Amino acid sequence: MKVLVIGATGYIGSATARKLRQRGHEVVALAREDRAESPYEVRVGDLTRPETLAAAIGDDIDAVVNVATSSGDRAADQAATAALVDALAGRVLVQTSGIWVLGRTGREPVTEDAPVNPLPIVSYRPLIEQQVLAAAERGVRSVVIRPGIVYGNGGGIPALLLDLARKHGVGRYFGDPGTRWPMVHVDDLADLYALAVESAPAGTLLHGVDEPAVSVVALAAATDLAAGGTGRAELWLRPDASATLGEPFADALALDQAVSGVRARDLLGWQPTDRDAVRDLHR
Repeated sequence: MKVLVIGATGYIGSATARKLRQRGHEVVALAREDRAESPYEVRVGDLTRPETLAAAIGDDIDAVVNVATSSGDRAADQAATAALVDALAGRVLVQTSGIWVLGRTGREPVTEDAPVNPLPIVSYRPLIEQQVLAAAERGVRSVVIRPGIVYGNGGGIPALLLDLARKHGVGRYFGDPGTRWPMVHVDDLADLYALAVESAPAGTLLHGVDEPAVSVVALAAATDLAAGGTGRAELWLRPDASATLGEPFADALALDQAVSGVRARDLLGWQPTDRDAVRDLHR
């Protein structure tokens, strides 16, 4: 297939573009301007200018994978999504959301059938999810993926924890000692995007989660070891974390969640590699 990747230079997008190419697909990258140094064909377009998207998709693109960071503007994101849907009748759209739309989940892992209770930082993402999923009624093979906390290859939020450990001389965590994060390695997540492009049914919602609930204390202790410490972990008090990171982001990092990724395994045969987010940080 010929796949247009929106956000192909980003952390998740670059891994997804590589995986698609490895699986024999032709990757095209959307960019605000032509980039001669790109390893992929580049088409000029911008999510903040929806009128550019139809031309970028043209008649030859079979699928669009949107892994770009949200603009933070509800109207702009809705307009961009509408433009993608309008241009993709009979084709494929894979849209990125995230597990923070679920809010606090309780102790047992929740599935895609759980009600949403989004944090302010992702308050309107459920509207975008529904906009994409409803496109199935218009002939679009539409898929929404909610990644967990993504790690691996030196990136993601766990890399932020490692930077904090190096800066403060101790591993730091958010929320309380019982806080847990659903996790997924970036390369396993890229596998899921590729599988979704190839075979996910129209109107499918999937959690991109491998480990359902990883202790943030264990993650913080691992960052302390990686930074040369002895494995200490201390709570980063909410006012201090909010002052440094911004209150919406700090609140999201303090969110206790347990999320199941079983549907993606059962439906698409997704097989995440035997990875461990805590062990990964030790390296």
